[in-house]
Amino acid sequence: MTTLAALPLILAAGSHGHYINDSILPPQLPFSGASQSLQRSADDPLATPAEQMRLADSPDYQASFAWLDKLVATSDKLQKVSIGQSAQGRQLWMIIASDSGASNAEALAANGKPTLLWQAGIHAGEIDGKDAGMMLLRDIVQGDKADLLKGANLLFVPIFNADGHERRGLYNRVNQRGPVTMGWRTTSTNLNLNRDYAKADTPEMQAMLKAINQWQPDLYIDAHVTDGIDYQYDVTYGYNLDVGYSPAIHQWLEHTYRPAMDARLTQMGHTPGPLVFAIDNGDMSKGLSLWNASPRYSNGYGDARHLPTILLENHSLKPYQQRVLGTYVMLEQSLKLLASDGASLKQAVNADQQRHSSPITLSWSSEQQAKGWDFKGVDYRIETSPISGSEVVRWLGTPKLYPNLPVIGNTKAKVRIERPQAYYIPPQWHHVIERLQVHGIQMTRLEQEQVIEGSSYRLTEPKFATSSYEGRQRVSATANLIYEKRTLPKGSWRVDTKQPLGDLAILLLEPQSSDSLLQWGFFNTIFTRTEYIEAYAVEPLAQQMLDSDPELAKKFKQKLENDSEFKNNPKARLAWFYRNSSYFDFTYQIYPIFRK
Repeated sequence: MTTLAALPLILAAGSHGHYINDSILPPQLPFSGASQSLQRSADDPLATPAEQMRLADSPDYQASFAWLDKLVATSDKLQKVSIGQSAQGRQLWMIIASDSGASNAEALAANGKPTLLWQAGIHAGEIDGKDAGMMLLRDIVQGDKADLLKGANLLFVPIFNADGHERRGLYNRVNQRGPVTMGWRTTSTNLNLNRDYAKADTPEMQAMLKAINQWQPDLYIDAHVTDGIDYQYDVTYGYNLDVGYSPAIHQWLEHTYRPAMDARLTQMGHTPGPLVFAIDNGDMSKGLSLWNASPRYSNGYGDARHLPTILLENHSLKPYQQRVLGTYVMLEQSLKLLASDGASLKQAVNADQQRHSSPITLSWSSEQQAKGWDFKGVDYRIETSPISGSEVVRWLGTPKLYPNLPVIGNTKAKVRIERPQAYYIPPQWHHVIERLQVHGIQMTRLEQEQVIEGSSYRLTEPKFATSSYEGRQRVSATANLIYEKRTLPKGSWRVDTKQPLGDLAILLLEPQSSDSLLQWGFFNTIFTRTEYIEAYAVEPLAQQMLDSDPELAKKFKQKLENDSEFKNNPKARLAWFYRNSSYFDFTYQIYPIFRK
């Protein structure tokens, strides 16, 4: 057997299962799962850098890829490619693992096997997926698990947020048990990559979306570590709901993937559970929150583009070793499930891509679910804090079952529209066009001017966020459909909604969608007035309008009689005449995207 030379690594203080923040965290629950057999000893010549530190710490970017480079060099089944660069210029590496040794997307597709994209470190302090992936890769090419590649391919991105990964320190995530040295949640420009899927502002996200379009994975798993309450589960995960845009995918994940995954995790000594949040962290009796994610998040984005996507959230209060081992089990079992049931998953994806549902939901409101959940929680008590003077939760480290808790989810359709045939984007909105291209949405360019009958929106009552969010000033507005004949200039782009990414296009282009490009601030300039009329001009203009248009004079009189605020506001009265004159800018607050 080819061996890998162990890299010289220093065990950090407290790297034997005790962390510097243990004294302020709730008590640990015991763990002695069968998955511990997956871990190599620290002195094993094939041990990963994390195993050399007994799965208490995690290596930096350089050490991680130095070890992976040596592993790749031992096997023709592994290839290493860059999918792009971080904002600070670090390469975003992806390891391709296939029985055929494919080094590009065309060759990988040619082997005909389903492909798993395993992504670690989107939040770089939550790096369980990197170390678990390195262990499994080693066991595939240097151990007894080569058969995993006979039925499936693996694309492995060990460190997605590379700059955040290198902002390492002992004090980055106080609520998380390890690794000893943790990366940072956000990128070097302080943007959260798991809020960036829809708007795709960062070079890291643009690189990932291009990779998804190029490599066309059949299953996408995004590995995280959660925050929040204490509970017994160590591996929780979720995906799109059945009310969303990919119901066939949901059925596969719910009825094929989850039963098999939960059984395997349980067999290996772990406690799997659904992705879960408490409605009130201080009162479990209020129930649980069921999350219907929007396209800014990985699982919501997967729902919109019909890419089966699982958001893995290991429990932050479980030790790093336990979390990494559970993640290993999930990665291995996912490859097995793709091998055995990948064909039915592809059928589900195809069904969702061809649905082209109408009407389509743009936003959701909350409702109580028909069935409650039994929740494997941890007991707690409420105390009055002498520090803050308010009530605080003290988790006691004792398992407790909370039966049939109510579940509230944002699953009730709030805003629905009939599906447009197509959208038309004028060429001056090039940053919108470029962003749609990054997503892989199919578009055709108009080679000559065209006159189209269709609709757009008049936007009123814009509400701008009072502070920046993810580097943008978000805005929402009331959207009222207007029907018109519009001349579209040469160079405009047509987006047909009957395409695999048609639902995603709708959610990005409809103003009432919470992750529309409008609400992310891509169109904020349309809310700015740039032409005005002076009072000395509007006064005689208003008199001419009243004298020449009896119907307008009647409307003005009625508004004076029925609107006291208007009657007593001279500026509003003059503005009313300006808005009703031929001099007004009739493109003001008109959404520039046209619909047919």
